[in-house]
Amino acid sequence: MASAPLSVSVVSADHQVWSGEATLVIAKTVEGEIGILAGHEPMLAVLASGEVRITVASGEKIVAHAADGFLSVENNTVTIVARSAELV
Repeated sequence: MASAPLSVSVVSADHQVWSGEATLVIAKTVEGEIGILAGHEPMLAVLASGEVRITVASGEKIVAHAADGFLSVENNTVTIVARSAELV
């Protein structure tokens, strides 16, 4: 795993749900679950309704439910935009 943290934003249609640095993001896409670590190749994926699990450097886990949106990864930045999203 690369040492640089991921910069993560989870945004719903009307507000920012969570943002911060993380070591791991796991999300459910229409093609299955995907895990994102630092250094991941750029990508764009369509979200399926389900959990987004974020692990921060301390080991704490943040869980959000997201539906109808997309996930973008580029330069250690993960952006999750969903029609509806909320922390669980």
